[in-house]
Amino acid sequence: MGGTLARAAAEGHKVVVVTATDGAVGEVADGFLNPGETLEARRAVELRRAAEILGIDRALQLGYRDSGMMGTTDNEHPGCFWRADVDEAAAKLAAVLGEEGADVLTVYDSYGGYGHPDHIQVHRVGHAAARLAGIGRVYEASMNRDRIRALNSMGPDGDEGPRADDERFDLDKIGFAESEITTAVDVTEWLDIKRAAMAAHQSQVAEDSWFLQLPPDVFVQSFGTEWFRRVTPEFVGDPTVDRESWLLH
Repeated sequence: MGGTLARAAAEGHKVVVVTATDGAVGEVADGFLNPGETLEARRAVELRRAAEILGIDRALQLGYRDSGMMGTTDNEHPGCFWRADVDEAAAKLAAVLGEEGADVLTVYDSYGGYGHPDHIQVHRVGHAAARLAGIGRVYEASMNRDRIRALNSMGPDGDEGPRADDERFDLDKIGFAESEITTAVDVTEWLDIKRAAMAAHQSQVAEDSWFLQLPPDVFVQSFGTEWFRRVTPEFVGDPTVDRESWLLH
């Protein structure tokens, strides 16, 4: 949702990003890190750089360890976010929300986008924190399942990128059907900023990544709209007819 963050910042809203984990157990190519440098240290630098690009006022971490992908031994580490006490973590986040006087909170959907355990935990902790802090508007950032199927994520030069029928992903769980999406934000005006912020996360998005190699028109189709489901206050009406176009009113 980099485009949404950039637009909010450009319109003068204070934007705060809270990251739950340190990203310590991600995978990087041999030789990527400098001698003695840890992955979590590099990712902290990347986070700050991306925040600067997007115009974010404050970026902070809750202090939990990366849980890795679902089904890995990292899920069992006692310090990982997946194993964190939801109420305890929610209290930490609620304190930030209160300190900032937040009006709107975004979290992941219940599947965490693509089933990542830390993303699922963000969903749980985020909703609990919103209740504690009394946040009036809560959105779940998600994906448009129907759009993924339609685009089938074709990569540059005709090479196939991650496909909608990739067996690693359960498309019936990823995102929402378009008929369930309450809010669609057009971020084409901020796509250059969004793309630059993505590129700042070099440990996750390499220069030759299909994300950055997509031709401009395909990048617009893939990332030019950011999708949300409004949870609080409950959306009333037919999303296909009454869909919102912005989170901040």
